[in-house]
Amino acid sequence: MNTAEYLIKKLEELGINDFFGLPGDYNFNILYAVENNPKTNWIGCTNELNAGYAADGYARQRGYGAIITTYGVGELSAINAIAGSFAENVPVISIVGVPATKYIENKTLVHHNLNEVRPYAFEEAHKSIVETTAFLNKGNIKSEIDRILSVFVKERRPVYIAIPSDIALEEISDEYVDYNWSSNSEVLEEVIDKIIKKISEASKPVILGDVLVKRFDAKLEFKEFAAKSGIPVTNFLMGNNLINSDYDKYLGMYYSSYRNPIARQYLEETDCLIAAGPVYSDLNAFGFNLPYNINSHIAIYGTHTYIEDVKYENIKMSDVLEGISQRIEYKEYEFEKPQIGYAGTTIPGGELTSEYIYPRLQEYLSENDIIIAETGIIPHGICQMKFPQNVEVHTQTLWGSIGWATPATLGVCIANPNSRVILVTGDGSHQLTAMEIGNMLRLGIKPVIIVLNNKGYTIERILSQNPDDSFNDIVNMNYSKFARIFDGEVWATKVATEDDFDKALKVTQIMNKLCYIEICTDELDMPELTREVMTNFKSGKNPVKSANQNYPDTKSITENHNYSIKFETHVHQSLKGLDE
Repeated sequence: MNTAEYLIKKLEELGINDFFGLPGDYNFNILYAVENNPKTNWIGCTNELNAGYAADGYARQRGYGAIITTYGVGELSAINAIAGSFAENVPVISIVGVPATKYIENKTLVHHNLNEVRPYAFEEAHKSIVETTAFLNKGNIKSEIDRILSVFVKERRPVYIAIPSDIALEEISDEYVDYNWSSNSEVLEEVIDKIIKKISEASKPVILGDVLVKRFDAKLEFKEFAAKSGIPVTNFLMGNNLINSDYDKYLGMYYSSYRNPIARQYLEETDCLIAAGPVYSDLNAFGFNLPYNINSHIAIYGTHTYIEDVKYENIKMSDVLEGISQRIEYKEYEFEKPQIGYAGTTIPGGELTSEYIYPRLQEYLSENDIIIAETGIIPHGICQMKFPQNVEVHTQTLWGSIGWATPATLGVCIANPNSRVILVTGDGSHQLTAMEIGNMLRLGIKPVIIVLNNKGYTIERILSQNPDDSFNDIVNMNYSKFARIFDGEVWATKVATEDDFDKALKVTQIMNKLCYIEICTDELDMPELTREVMTNFKSGKNPVKSANQNYPDTKSITENHNYSIKFETHVHQSLKGLDE
């Protein structure tokens, strides 16, 4: 088969049945390979950035995602989305159609080029935000495809491949290659022995789960480890709902000093912390004031594990967790289980505020729902909910690119068409990427979309010296009318009271179409948790550990060993001189 057909076939075998992007004359031969494969579909998006976000959402739900763009103008439009996927360990392959080999070799000035022709400039631009790159030529086609897909599968991060239009049609061998990899058995056994020993010697162990458990497909092994050990479990924000809220050993989420003193106390007092897939960032861990020494605990990552600051490489997270589960002895640990979730809503009647919105959404949720929460104030409202069984929560907390959530919803819906998908986004974020609603309607996708209209960038208002600073204003839109401009079936409404919001949510449960609710609040309305966190962040009171604290050299977070320390220094410098 030809190059393009081979690549699409191998990606389909990984579970990618849908390819997002935009057409361009350099990538037509790749698109034909997608359309001619009976198991794959082409999903055209409004722009390349949206396509990248959609592929990111798809990969979060399905395991892997793909975007196809054209040389220069297309791939650079998508680069922010690829960077976000890289930051958060979301495996998206960026496939770029580039000019034919003769134009590359002769540096011919063809369209979408810089005036001074540098054929590899755009590949170079990607090298710091993908795990690896490949630029195909007649001598390296199959070896390079197989190499980058092996990296893609192992590291669960974006990779980049440039395919000249003539190379896409080159006939190559379709000899089978298995991209799966195995743990180093000796290292794995050593790590399991050490972890079992540390747990058996501990009197108060705690399990901390986070987002990389999801990324490396280890959720079942994580839950099994928790259940077979009896050890209490907590999580960071991005690890929301790794364990069902009703699990009897669940300590609730860790909020630093802002909420849930029980989880914080257990982390302060633990003599054996087992952290699975942690991401130590400011917003994910509610500051850097972690109540334990992160160099003296067990940290299990996708391809390696730390035990007391010693790194053991080439072992899968899932294998480590499964190995512990098989050998652990169950033990009963007594602890006080905190109240999880909002207490409930009162009879609706007043103006709509966060105090009603998020408890009412908690009541609205059902088993197997999928929630996409836009960055900003919304995750702080959603993270405090008690979730029904098997609810998925997606948020881009680390990269935090506003506008991500709407196209990511398109990708999630396509990846899992059998679940109800609920998008909660803000007006400022929604304006960046809202055109993707048109493609949802074109494709018959029916999420519930809730747009919070608070007249601007509310989280920036609280961080600004003056909440009325004009740079936090945006043009106001009649969002509920906007949703109706596209062809397709949509039910849309605008609400500003608790009673109307309650009625709107009830209507969505009987509608077999895309539902779009614009909810209007005061411009400074926000969850109290957001107000507390951002006020402390602005004033410099957000506790930050000393720069003497070394952070784990986790490839899953960054290649830079001192990244977190440098970030802390930057935070201090940025906040210096600000009034409370």
